[in-house]
Amino acid sequence: SPCGPCHRAVQGRRAMTQIYDRVALIGLGLIASSMFWAMKRNGLAGHVTGYARSAETRDTARRIGLCDTVCDNITDAVANADLIVLAVPVGVMGDSAKDISPFLKPGATVTDVGSVKRRVIDDVGPHIPDGVHFVPAHPMAGTEHSGPEAGFDTLFDNRWCLVVPAPGTPDAATDRVIDFWHGLGSNVDVMEPDHHDLVCAVTSHCPHLIAYTMVGVADDLRRVTDSEVIKYSAAGFRDFTRIAASDPTMWRDVFLSNKYATLEILGRFTE
Repeated sequence: SPCGPCHRAVQGRRAMTQIYDRVALIGLGLIASSMFWAMKRNGLAGHVTGYARSAETRDTARRIGLCDTVCDNITDAVANADLIVLAVPVGVMGDSAKDISPFLKPGATVTDVGSVKRRVIDDVGPHIPDGVHFVPAHPMAGTEHSGPEAGFDTLFDNRWCLVVPAPGTPDAATDRVIDFWHGLGSNVDVMEPDHHDLVCAVTSHCPHLIAYTMVGVADDLRRVTDSEVIKYSAAGFRDFTRIAASDPTMWRDVFLSNKYATLEILGRFTE
């Protein structure tokens, strides 16, 4: 069995009943938007609030019916929420946690969707008040598109979500988050944070970095014209261009936040 101290698979049926009365989405991009539509599809939440720093994003969310209530300030979004999802770039998760900390109700659970876990635990953990639980998570799903209009309700179906509970988290809070992700359509594994970050450096972070760089090489190689790149692109290079179209702000934070594991894997790749 591959399961051990760093990794355990979680078996469970797909939850199709309400798991949280009130869910707050902080950040309204592709992942949060897809979570909302999947929650509504499967009846996982009674009421979903949303907040984004950009007024334009909030206006877009209201226009497309994203969230039951879109709030103009972060404190209103998290008030009385049972589950708070930090769906912002990894580099600002600590600031977001600090902003919401005084307004979290006892018994609530904070989770996230960042693709780096050690940095998130270190940045967010100190702002989680006593009586509030912290269960980091990472859905291994996405597209090259971003923003509230990019979400769809099947994004997580049969994809993996890695749950990385913070030390001391009660099993009941972790199990509830696992049930929630099952309900969104995901398969779930539980991992330790450092193992998670190494696995993702291999399977996600370095491939993205290579794709960004290869597309940059093609752009700089002026002897190859744009029409030739398009005309002769096989599926491999088309995949590179798709991956390299991903949100650069998010990926900048990912690379900086997981730099040691990324550098280790790049070193092996170079060798």
